[in-house]
Amino acid sequence: MDERTREYLRGRFGDYYRSVSLSLPPDANLREWGHIPWTPGSGTTMVRHQSLFDLGDVDTFFADNAPRHAYFSAARYDNPGAATMGQKGWRNADLVFDLDADHLPGVDPETTSYPEMLAACKDALLRLLDFIDDDFAFEDVTVVFSGGRGYHVHVRDESVRELDSDARREIVDYVRAIDLDTDDLIRTVSDRGTTKRVLRTEGGWGARVHEELVNYADNLREMDEDDARKELMELDGIGEGRAQTILGAFDRNPTAVREGNVEAGGPGVRRLVSALAARVAATDAAPIDEPVTTDTRRLIRLPGTLHGGSALVVTPLDRDELADFDPLRDAVPDRFVGREIRIETDADRTVELNGERVRVESGRNTVPEFAGAFLMARGEARKAPER
Repeated sequence: MDERTREYLRGRFGDYYRSVSLSLPPDANLREWGHIPWTPGSGTTMVRHQSLFDLGDVDTFFADNAPRHAYFSAARYDNPGAATMGQKGWRNADLVFDLDADHLPGVDPETTSYPEMLAACKDALLRLLDFIDDDFAFEDVTVVFSGGRGYHVHVRDESVRELDSDARREIVDYVRAIDLDTDDLIRTVSDRGTTKRVLRTEGGWGARVHEELVNYADNLREMDEDDARKELMELDGIGEGRAQTILGAFDRNPTAVREGNVEAGGPGVRRLVSALAARVAATDAAPIDEPVTTDTRRLIRLPGTLHGGSALVVTPLDRDELADFDPLRDAVPDRFVGREIRIETDADRTVELNGERVRVESGRNTVPEFAGAFLMARGEARKAPER
């Protein structure tokens, strides 16, 4: 980034911070603070090991320093401003989930557009929140658009604060369906003197697989018998004989399927449940970034600040806002709307922001400031002299 571009963005970030008042996380005085300034050259310098006392008045600090990126720790410490991690005196930490479009299955950052990446990440976020609400029943939950390619979710329930990295990794493995074992989804029950194995339909992955099983069985019943048999035989480990047995069991005893009984239909049904479990794991798992969740000393972006790689606002969201939230519109800083600037770029580009589609041609262009700031922050344009 050249000096003119860097100084322009630093100045406008400062204007933004002078127009807002940032909200601090709970226990802000117990957290470590860090930021990345607008360092000259191609490298970046992280300034960290600061306490809230070191920053002083937060709004004044941000207005004066206009950092490129700003962070606070998920952890709470006795002495957050200590120079080494060992001296800080770790107390506990929020449970933080990070969803980044770069890490989503099926998303290629080279070929997927920014709007498409954000849409895919929002879908993954909704899956994650299903786990948070239904499987874990966490209550103190904050959702934040990262300002970049994804979302952060902060869980501050007291029950999770003292979990170590290994315990947090177990949560990650559960949410991502790592090594999901069908046997763990089945329990043995007694029914009139006999025992049988049934899916755990009361919740969790067992309930998800059971729902898939019920829907799958209903679809098979609506098919022609030959088509239904072929459908089953496409699954690994199910040949013609097992397929016929499964169809017969589903037809004779539909109640067994709805009860989650994996005994009815013999080994074929158990093989079917395993295949459906793999399918559900692929579609319902939330591909969170493991290192973020397992790191009990992680720094995470401060909501309300600007993301130095996009010039968008790191936006906290109420849960009832999620359905209608559009980061390409709602995370655009008001401070950057209503003004045009001159930029120059080496390639033709299209920017979709603030409800507008801005076409930028190679060379010098006059564009809305929000589009220009976005391209400059991403390193795709430079600030041109106004005249």
